[in-house]
Amino acid sequence: MAHRTELHDTPQGAAEAATAQRQQRFGHLPERIRAEDTVETKPATVPDPARDTYNADEWLIRYCG
Repeated sequence: MAHRTELHDTPQGAAEAATAQRQQRFGHLPERIRAEDTVETKPATVPDPARDTYNADEWLIRYCG
């Protein structure tokens, strides 16, 4: 069974001190986290220079020039 503290069992100063300590610890919300800070982006694969040398317009140079 959980321990239950009755307010009338503690001296007035101790109850106020406990209330002030609880307010200091839990009385404010944590800092807001932006959505941009929750996502990490990185490439799925290592860039391959040989793969990126393809020029989609190369056929224009070869056949139309």
